[in-house]
Amino acid sequence: MKKKILPIILGSLLFSNVFAQNNNLNKTPNAKRVISLDFKKEKGSFNTSFKECVGAGRANEGLRADWQQQLATVRNECGFKYIRMHGLLTDDMAVYREDRNGNPEYNYQYVDALYDYILSIGMKPFVELGFMPGALASGNKTIFWWRGNVTPPKDYKKWEGLIRNLTQHFTERYGTDEVKTWYFEVWNEPNLKDGFWTGSQDDYLKLYQYSAHAIKSVNQAYRVGGPATAGAAWVPEMINFCSKNSVPIDFVSTHAYGVNQGFLDEYGSTGTVLAKNKESVSGDVWNSRKQIKESAIPGLELHYTEWSSSYTPADPIHDSYHEAAYILEKLKQTGAAANSMSYWTFSDIFEEAGPRFTPFHGGFGLMNTQGIKKSAFFAYSFLNKLGETEIANQDSSSWACKNKKGDVQVLLWDYTYTLPDSVNNQSYYIRDLPAKSKGEVELAIAGMPGGKYRLEVYQTGYKVNDPYTSYLSFNKPDQLSKAQVAMLKKQNNGAAILKENITVSSSGIFSKKLQIRENDVFLINMIKL
Repeated sequence: MKKKILPIILGSLLFSNVFAQNNNLNKTPNAKRVISLDFKKEKGSFNTSFKECVGAGRANEGLRADWQQQLATVRNECGFKYIRMHGLLTDDMAVYREDRNGNPEYNYQYVDALYDYILSIGMKPFVELGFMPGALASGNKTIFWWRGNVTPPKDYKKWEGLIRNLTQHFTERYGTDEVKTWYFEVWNEPNLKDGFWTGSQDDYLKLYQYSAHAIKSVNQAYRVGGPATAGAAWVPEMINFCSKNSVPIDFVSTHAYGVNQGFLDEYGSTGTVLAKNKESVSGDVWNSRKQIKESAIPGLELHYTEWSSSYTPADPIHDSYHEAAYILEKLKQTGAAANSMSYWTFSDIFEEAGPRFTPFHGGFGLMNTQGIKKSAFFAYSFLNKLGETEIANQDSSSWACKNKKGDVQVLLWDYTYTLPDSVNNQSYYIRDLPAKSKGEVELAIAGMPGGKYRLEVYQTGYKVNDPYTSYLSFNKPDQLSKAQVAMLKKQNNGAAILKENITVSSSGIFSKKLQIRENDVFLINMIKL
């Protein structure tokens, strides 16, 4: 199936960005949006907390070849630096057992294989310490298809011994200087008592205390933090506990999702509803920063080690073209409030509810199980093309940057909440959802160095780098053929929709206009020749 593209005239520039199938879009006039920039007016260094870290399902999945191939892709194209995942200490990683006399035995061959690979592609682990090895667990309660044990340790000193031994092993294998750059996060979402932790808050704080002391006993410079809670919970309590009890803490971590109900939906059995609140996710982040600032340890780093539009791996918004604009809108609102915003997750190779049976099933990933790049992927790959210096910009739904060579990049989008009232995500985002026109955007840049530029334009939106809508047009088959996978990858490869040489006159003025639809995303890249 070959794409047919309609040309749209943008002043003297031809933008090929809307498919022929979209002729019937609602053309209701909208007020013109103007993005006025001055090349010489700099805001400062561009904040890149969005690519500091990305999430993955569980450690054992990281031993798979297809998982590793996808991680290399997102590293290369999206620039992620750290990766965080569950299950490092779960029994399928064969880390811990006890001999007949109850003495601990440690084994890191699977952990080494995973971490060796992560480091080999230029990434670093954001080490999540969990879940409980069976031989050390105080109970049998597990979570997920892969049975992560969520009970406290039967012996906190043995837990401390495991964490100390693990940290020593990392030091011996990778060196002190390397491990100093890592983060150690204790557990995952312990405030969800029916999910990830059967103990109390006090039990978690005890687990944290033993873990922190174990890590710091190896090297005081190693970084440890928590509480890795759902819903931005326990931040003041965590800091207060550490402050009063002289327990080491280097960072606060927590999570936020942009839906209105619940925190954990392991099997996708409840309908989620995307929050209308404009401050969903970002409001949590700013409040966490405020809580830290007002605490006894105001200089702590803040890491949102999970965030997304929805907390269930069965939410079709993750597959929809709407997700790209949503990601950018929330990251723009969040600004520099967090040191990292770790998107959950990079891949649909994710087995909390077991292996998935369809190629698009609402999974968390930026890529589906076959490595097809979703619209959300392009939000991050476009962000990664922005230069290191941000240009001052009053527009709330765009970034403008430049690099040392004088190239200019403008990433702009429309974010429109389209979910009807009383309809959940699972009923709405499974449809073909044509995007309505949002009118005209004018980009005006003053003060640019005159000369020749190579202009590149990239896009994601309805039927543009939008494999999910194509999948819907196939009538949602349970399996994709090899030919269909190849076609979807080729049609949605993120290549520029336009490349041409232009000249900026000695006046330094660059001005272009374009038509934009609901939840369209454009990257305009001007490369100085």
